[in-house]
Order: sequence, then structure tokens, then C-alpha cells
Amino acid sequence: MQLHFVGRNLEVTPALKTFTTEKFQSLEKRYNHISNVHVTFHVENINHIAEATVHMQGSEIHASAKEEDMYKAVETLVDKLLGQITKFKEKIIDSHR
Repeated sequence: MQLHFVGRNLEVTPALKTFTTEKFQSLEKRYNHISNVHVTFHVENINHIAEATVHMQGSEIHASAKEEDMYKAVETLVDKLLGQITKFKEKIIDSHR
């Protein structure tokens, strides 16, 4: 799984990169057919926004999270993506039955 980081109106620090990489490892544990992930960080007023597009085998999932802290936004983003990946896997399993 390759991670691509982009910061708009924000510099992506090495600490933020390592934190995000660690959190996104749980996505790869859940579904190992993820090819790459494009993560965008930006700030609007006091809100920190993290967005991600996950490219998987035959599909693409997008989610965004808005929090007052960037690290909280990343955690919320990963939770949303885990839910979407679980739903995607269930859809695949149901279609094979």
C-alpha cells in the first residue's frame, strides 16, 4: 500500500506522516487488496480537514473528516474508511453467494 500526502495551506510534517501511516495500517489489515491511498490535509478557519481516496481492486472509496485537531481528524477518517471497507467486503461476499 502506497500513501501519497498532500497539504493545502498546511505543511505535512514527518510526525503527521508517521501518525497517519500507523493509523492506515489497520485498513491494510482489514483488506489487503489496497493499492494506494491519496491523503489530503487542509485547514479552513479553525477546522482541520483530512480527506482520503482509497484505490482498491476494482473500486475506489472516498471519505473526509473535519475536527478541531488534525490528529483527531485522521482518526475519524480512518474509522469512516474502515466502515466503508467493511461494507464493501460484505457486498463482495454477498455477491458470491
